[in-house]
Amino acid sequence: MSPDHVSSARLRYLGTSAQKARLVVDLIRGRAVGEALATLRFTKKAVARDIGRLLDSAVANARQKRQDVDVDRLYVRTAFVDGGPSLKRIRPAPMGRAFRVLKRMCHVTIALDERPLPQAQAPRGKRAAGETGSAAGEAAAPRRRTGGARRAAGAGSRRKGASGRTGRKGAGSGTKRRRER
Repeated sequence: MSPDHVSSARLRYLGTSAQKARLVVDLIRGRAVGEALATLRFTKKAVARDIGRLLDSAVANARQKRQDVDVDRLYVRTAFVDGGPSLKRIRPAPMGRAFRVLKRMCHVTIALDERPLPQAQAPRGKRAAGETGSAAGEAAAPRRRTGGARRAAGAGSRRKGASGRTGRKGAGSGTKRRRER
């Protein structure tokens, strides 16, 4: 697609962390606009409402840029979240101390593009009468080993540690020894 078909919208200084916004943006990346709006409508995250408004704005930008745009063919080409500035606040803590609270912000960018019209698919050729699902010249796939021989040989035997005991915590060579007086 050429760059003139892309419309984008940017939401700056959104009052949520980039990590929380990325959870929602990852849900709509690559989807059709109608499907993305439906996904956002039923997402139980507060930031989904803001991203839905941003997606509506991107669709309006596409209509403004090109009057002949087909909204049904629009899809979310790119969607990403960048970290923004953080407001630093303090919260009183015991014994005269103060804990720092970071009120994080982020910038969300969504770019839309139009999917190309689906071209007529060429009809598939019929198979020859004697041909089956696998090609005649192909070798058979190697069989997977199940590990049955290994299980049979090692049945019931356990490896002993350096101390000669099995399954005891601290029985290995790295244990602490008492000091002799």
